[in-house]
Amino acid sequence: MSEFEQELRSWWARLLAWLRGDQHADTARTAKAAVQDLRDSDAARRAEAAIRDLREGEIGRKAEAAIRDLREGETGRKAQEALRDLRNSEAGQKAEAALRDLRDGEAARDKP
Repeated sequence: MSEFEQELRSWWARLLAWLRGDQHADTARTAKAAVQDLRDSDAARRAEAAIRDLREGEIGRKAEAAIRDLREGETGRKAQEALRDLRNSEAGQKAEAALRDLRDGEAARDKP
């Protein structure tokens, strides 16, 4: 193949890629418009209102209070103490050492 033919093929390939790029851009614009239409739709507004009502309503306040009570209550304190004891125990320390060895071994293998 002559040099001229190679240049012509290269130019043609770039032209086709450029033309396809416009198609992708049009597709992206169409998709963006579709998403915006979905956001502006009546169903989307109703869904947003329902979520807002759930967060700001009585149910949302009760759920937040229940989570707060769980974290700050006796059960939450006992769970935190149990986790702390497990971490400080011999089994917890062995597990941490095993994880550290595993990570160090993988890091050593990854290095060239």
